[in-house]
Formats: sequence, structure tokens, C-alpha cells
Amino acid sequence: MTEKPPVSSAGLRRDMEILEVLAGHGDERDADGFGVSWIAERLDREKSQVSRALRSLELEGMVERDPLTRRYRLGWRLFALAARTQHARLVRLAAPYVRRLAAAFDEDAYLCVLRGSMVLTLLSVPSSRAYHRVWEGVSVPVIMAGAGRSLLADWDDDRVRELLRATLPSGLDSAVGSEEQWLAELAHVRTAGYAISDTELDDTEVGVSAPVRDHRGLITAALTVSVTRTSGRARLHEIGGVVAQTAGEFSIGLGHGPAGPRPPGEPARTRRASRPAPSDLAPSDPGPSDLAPEAPSDQDPAASPDPAASPDPGCDF
Repeated sequence: MTEKPPVSSAGLRRDMEILEVLAGHGDERDADGFGVSWIAERLDREKSQVSRALRSLELEGMVERDPLTRRYRLGWRLFALAARTQHARLVRLAAPYVRRLAAAFDEDAYLCVLRGSMVLTLLSVPSSRAYHRVWEGVSVPVIMAGAGRSLLADWDDDRVRELLRATLPSGLDSAVGSEEQWLAELAHVRTAGYAISDTELDDTEVGVSAPVRDHRGLITAALTVSVTRTSGRARLHEIGGVVAQTAGEFSIGLGHGPAGPRPPGEPARTRRASRPAPSDLAPSDPGPSDLAPEAPSDQDPAASPDPAASPDPGCDF
């Protein structure tokens, strides 16, 4: 029995044409939106027909109308759907790198992104320990997140001071770090490529993180390992170097680096850092070269979490 070809929906097609107009093209783009008459003229359709379609789309959150100008623009639901797609892709590509970090140190590892003044965890891979907190889909203030320093590394000092003065709890500097400490730690991220944060929400752990950059060179995420506080400072810096290397390799997979964005389908190239001297590592400790992940594949077996857990818009890479 032959399958019938899909039937095109004329109504859906007309709605899509309206959304395309609202998305704007070249000089026609208008951040303030477009009026019904202009849209109807652009599509060569009746104004009443376009008006009815816009009202239906508004009810579904696909468009929104400014109550003052009465102009229409794309709605919140479209941006939420786009963000879910972007987050799902980022999680899928990050999974091999996060798993490698978790396995190398037998510590919980995470993929985090910045959303305003909050840090959102998109992916977590647990250690072999029995007890774990569930962080996927959870947002915490940037000043209390282990990944916060790495995600803010590109911010200038004045902008960081403004954020800290608006969010640092009064009288709790010792718990989340002072303004001077924050600026010093951001300077360390810029030079060393990783951050060691003692302001984790769990006072038994220390966060070691490194920024991940996209094809534009912008920080789009951070890889983080939560390390038990029994680890010595030298060990934390050793882990930091490995996390930074892994984040750099992930960044190359996203198109960052001297070679620029890689063509579609071309495997990501990895860079290996020099292995530390044998005396620097315990016999059971993995060296950085053991963590060089293979290029992420669309067939990676790690399933990404439900993207609905991270509906925030704005993730671009």
C-alpha cells in the first residue's frame, strides 16, 4: 500500500508567511514590529484576513502586539522554542567532554550557561559516589555558582562591579567572595584559562571551571568539575589545567580557533597539552592527554536532557 503524500495546509502556509515578514529581511527589519496594514501590503493580502491571523497567532504566543504602537513582532513562544533547540544541540555536543571529565577524576561534572545574573545547568554527569544533587534545569545566582567566574571572564571590570554591587548579599562577603576577590579571580581565568571557586552551594566541594567559546570567540558556556575539598591546592590547579584543555577542545568543536569555523561534517581537531611530569600526578590520576575527547558525533549515545528544562532564550553559538 503506497503512502499518500502529505497535504499542504494553506492556513499554516499563510501563517508562516506572516512570521517570515515579522522576522524581517535586510532593511525591512524593524525592532519595533510592523503594523497590520504594512504586513498585508507586503503579502498582497486583505487587511482583515491578516488581522485575524495575527490575533490567532498572538493567542498562541507566536506573535505579540505592542499595546502603545499596536505593532506586531515575534512572540515569546518562538524564542523559547529556538532556545530549546540551541540548548539541545549544545548539550549533545558537550556530552562526550563532560563524561570524560567526570570519569577522569571521579567527580561530578557539569555544562553550564549564563542567563542574566543566573547560571543554568544544562547537563550533569555524576561520579561513582552514591549521593548526588540534581542540578540539570536548575538556575542559581552567578555569584554562588562554581561556573560563575568562567562565564563572566570576558566582562570588563566596571560591568562586573555593577553586577556584584547589585547582587552581593550585605554582610555575606566571606561566603560568596568580595568584589576585590572576584576581580582577582576573573583575572586568573583570563590568564590561566580556568577558575577555582570556593563559593559552591555545597560547602564540601570546590568548583573548577573553564569557559567554552563559540565560533565568534564569545563565551557560550562553561565546563565545571565539583571537587571534594579534601583535594590539595596543587591538585585543584592540576585539574583546572585539564578542564581548561577540555573546554578548549570543545570550543574547537564549536568552530572556535585560528582555523575558524569548520565545514559541516568535518571532524573537530583537538589540541593536546603537554603531559605533566610523572611526579605531579598520583599513579591513578589521569593526565590531560587521556582526556582528549574524540570529535562529538550526532550518533553520540548520550541523550540530551529534556530541553524544556532550559527554556531561556539567547544561547547562540
